[in-house]
Amino acid sequence: MSHRTRIKICGLTRPQDVQAAAGAGADALGFVFYEKSPRHVNAEQARALIAHIPPFIATVGLFVNASADEVAQVLATAPISLLQFHGDESVGQCCETASRVRRPFLRAVRVKADMHPADLIEYERQYRSSSEWFAGLLLDAFVEGYGGGGKVFDWSLIPKEIAPRLVLSGGLNAQNATDAVAQVRPWAVDVSSGVESGKGIKDIARIADFIGAVRSADTALSQ
Repeated sequence: MSHRTRIKICGLTRPQDVQAAAGAGADALGFVFYEKSPRHVNAEQARALIAHIPPFIATVGLFVNASADEVAQVLATAPISLLQFHGDESVGQCCETASRVRRPFLRAVRVKADMHPADLIEYERQYRSSSEWFAGLLLDAFVEGYGGGGKVFDWSLIPKEIAPRLVLSGGLNAQNATDAVAQVRPWAVDVSSGVESGKGIKDIARIADFIGAVRSADTALSQ
């Protein structure tokens, strides 16, 4: 059976972009609840955007160092199905928040140049053994600040043991997505700035090109 790489489009701020991403075949749509991000939306805005999403597409909320109370307040308004912790949250904080709001979560790891594959294996082991709500790691490039920086990291650091379960992020676009999928073979890929014409403004053609590049990799690997 051939593998279909799942695709998340993150940092959505406009209804037309939500509709474009869903129509192009995205599996998940991401909303940023981090006030310092240019792609920030509040809970009311997210609820309005999610109203445009058809069935069977996951809604992901990106949080940075938010308390369990803050996450719960967002989820009381916006129907988010999956959490993404992208700050300095500890294992315990991630697990406690996910358990309280009863949502699965992704843990973003900002990969530094001096990291080793064993470090990523240990990260996954810690989270998976600590919570039934842990859904997987999301790997992004390390940059100053939070919420993703549109930079690529060294994919050779990713252990083959965990690649089939993780989400690959960091500087992806239509030009490198095919190589990324072919080299890493992740469960999913996550893109934001790589499909934008401006910060928080998605480009329909770039979304389509990105999804096409991922599907081209899937087709090549299946053959």
